[in-house]
Amino acid sequence: PLSLGHEISGVIVEGKADLIGKEVIVPAVMPCNGCPICAKGRENRCLGQKMPGNSLGIYGGFSSHIPVPYKDLCYIGDRKGFPLEVLAVVADAVTTPYQAALRADLKKGDLVMIIGAAGGIGSYMTQTAKALGAACLIGFDINQEKLNTMKNYGTDLVINPLGKDIKEIKEIVRGYCKQNGLPSNFGWKIFECTGTKPGQELALEFLSFVGRLIVVGYGPHKVEYMLSRLMAFDAEIVGTWGCPPKHYGRVLNLVLEEKIKIKPFVETRPMSQIAEVFDAAHHGKLQTRVVLTPDF
Repeated sequence: PLSLGHEISGVIVEGKADLIGKEVIVPAVMPCNGCPICAKGRENRCLGQKMPGNSLGIYGGFSSHIPVPYKDLCYIGDRKGFPLEVLAVVADAVTTPYQAALRADLKKGDLVMIIGAAGGIGSYMTQTAKALGAACLIGFDINQEKLNTMKNYGTDLVINPLGKDIKEIKEIVRGYCKQNGLPSNFGWKIFECTGTKPGQELALEFLSFVGRLIVVGYGPHKVEYMLSRLMAFDAEIVGTWGCPPKHYGRVLNLVLEEKIKIKPFVETRPMSQIAEVFDAAHHGKLQTRVVLTPDF
């Protein structure tokens, strides 16, 4: 048996006496903190890592309780009015984009494209990039309603690629860049958040001179690409996985300061509705990220 659920917030009920009663966020990826990979500062990809709902015994976020290493926990303190359950999404949906930004070496003034900018990860990637100083952010998504919403959360230009060929999409980008005095063919940092074949292919089409593509989303499909283009462009393709617990405090502060807004993108439902929520998710009917709260 295995209890699923990997985005968790809660209260410590057993452990060191001085920690009892503290509100915490449980990292989605917890490293061993003792291997060569951890020693190199790449704890997020520790080969001995533990993940709630995956490799932490039978325990996950849908359990009534879960045993975790206290040193990896993110201690919340003043929630500034945020419901504890809403902060659960910090554990992956918000920290993963932050780690992706670190892997991109995102700096103030950077030019950014986000594929899947209105999705469950992309909406936070968009806000994270802007919070960290992106000068221009172009967001792509095939959900027009959600894409329009992202105009209020950091995008400078939104493009729905559905029904458009790559030439038409590039013309839109070139026109915008020309109008705003920006380069269209060099220096862009691209975050692919969908994990879909069309999304990855679109990202690769825009990877150009001295650019960097960060692969954030996962998908099982193979994509064809001529690697020699990387050489010619002096460009990079970089993978990213999870986020080390050491960065959680910084991400939490960005949320509590509302530099990254999560409330409009989250709703809570009782755990007893889990079957209905999963069915809605499988059929693409959810408009927000659902946090299930115990009612047993």
